[in-house]
Amino acid sequence: MGLKSLLKCNVSGKASVLAQLQPAANLFDEIPQRNHASLNTPHGTYVHNREGIVPARAPVSDPTKRALNLFDEMPQRNHQSLNALLSTYARSGDANAAWELFCHMHRTGYHLNGYTFTPVLSACAAITIVERGRQVHNLVAKSNSISNSETVVGTALVDMYSKCGHLDDAIRAFEEVKSKDVVAWNTMLACFVRHGFANKAVGVFQEMQNVGVEISGFSLCSMLKACASSHALRQGEQVHASATIRGCNLLVFSTALIDFYSDCRMLCSAIKVFNDLNCKKDDAICNALVSGCVHNLKYSEAFSMLGRMKPNPTALTSVLVGCSELSNLENGKQIHCVAIRWGFESDTLLCNALLDMYAKCGKITHARLVFDRINVKNVVSWTSIIDAYGSHGRGIEALKLFDEMEKEPNSVSPNSVTFLALLSACGHSGLLEEGRNCFVSMVEKHRIKLRPEHYACFIDLLGRAGKTAEAWDLFDAMVKSDTATTSAVWAALLNACRVNQDVMRGEFAAKHLLELGPGKAENYVLLSNFYAAIGKWDAVEELRRLMREKGLRKEVGSSWIALACENGGVAVDMAMEMESSHMT
Repeated sequence: MGLKSLLKCNVSGKASVLAQLQPAANLFDEIPQRNHASLNTPHGTYVHNREGIVPARAPVSDPTKRALNLFDEMPQRNHQSLNALLSTYARSGDANAAWELFCHMHRTGYHLNGYTFTPVLSACAAITIVERGRQVHNLVAKSNSISNSETVVGTALVDMYSKCGHLDDAIRAFEEVKSKDVVAWNTMLACFVRHGFANKAVGVFQEMQNVGVEISGFSLCSMLKACASSHALRQGEQVHASATIRGCNLLVFSTALIDFYSDCRMLCSAIKVFNDLNCKKDDAICNALVSGCVHNLKYSEAFSMLGRMKPNPTALTSVLVGCSELSNLENGKQIHCVAIRWGFESDTLLCNALLDMYAKCGKITHARLVFDRINVKNVVSWTSIIDAYGSHGRGIEALKLFDEMEKEPNSVSPNSVTFLALLSACGHSGLLEEGRNCFVSMVEKHRIKLRPEHYACFIDLLGRAGKTAEAWDLFDAMVKSDTATTSAVWAALLNACRVNQDVMRGEFAAKHLLELGPGKAENYVLLSNFYAAIGKWDAVEELRRLMREKGLRKEVGSSWIALACENGGVAVDMAMEMESSHMT
């Protein structure tokens, strides 16, 4: 089924995979007198099955609301019912409500135990507010009622610190767990993978085997992620063999295998894993292969795969990345139509990808229409539209959007990427003072740490405005703040010196730029442009000679055009390469 064929399909009704809940729900409704025990029971059912069947006598579509209705019916509420409600909030994604309930339980003297601490720690991890997690940790340390759940609570602490970005605290929490089960080990394993320490993750896996912990499918999936991040193909293949021997969950592990082989640029192996799978394939494994095709720049294979599967927001989002990279507006529009046809317009992630696709295809008006129709705009939505206007040279509109973002009733807090998009917008439009205000506001108002890319962007803006001295002063401040000096920073300084004919400091910047990236052709091109600008043509020729000796070539510029097929099929993209004998 091709991409266009999807548009002709009728939207199928949602077939509930949780139909087995209906008898339980009906039985509960027939209970003439309900006590706190019977009322507590359905909580877990509705929490774990967020698309569960709701009994006919209480037509509430949201199972979380159904759980709250049950809670309201309780004549007497004890710590068990409150713990059940706390779990409801945490598992349904309402972390703030979970925190407020926990604070209420603590203030009013309710008994706090492992069933209280575990869900609230999960809520703290979801919103990545480590200060709240530390407060809970202090209460856990003072509590004498978690002896039966010490391992579970300790594991929740490890997970919370890990997801909040505090690796050292996560390690300490793990070391304090006296009786470590496979879940605790898996959590520590996933922690190192999340923070990019693949070698340490491998060390945890080996220690699990040394102490005799039973390796689970989750352990092997985490190991595959570690191997993928370090491009350890041989070790990953060993994990593959081990999983085959152990008889892991075929569908789940095959999905992880496809991710692993795709990340290692072994798409053929990923496709083989997919084709060799004998069981029914779910959305997750199909999405993994679509994403793998896009990651390996095999866009036609991604489109083909999408045409053979039932559309879902995740798959459409992945393929839209390919449309953005190719500036393939025709296919992007078709995917937009598929999204509308299948009722995915409310998916924020998909809308963000659509917005980005239209912006990169030069359709800024279409991008704005998509943005305006997003029901729940997150920070990515705002950042994407700001970046879209900025990259099209419309810096004033980008700044106005940022003001709207801050004035929204349920305002979304900007992050470091938002400010990078703002600074870039100011750079494209030559808005020096506005860029300066953004740079200062980022630190003083929003308390966001400056990263090398922010310094590089603002230094470039200062250089283009002829403020070379101020650019170097900013660089000095950056060095004093112990911020890493990257190639992008030195390149911005070199460009500032080129614009303003600052020979001495330009050569100083050039030296450090080549030290950081001696094998990058673009660094030699920047330096060549600098020497050409100050009239040192002998140095330009020497740089060209060095590039030839090192086998370095400037990346060829290319443009994409769409040619309609004779048979009326999907448009084909062709790259028109334009090589220049000049390095500028």
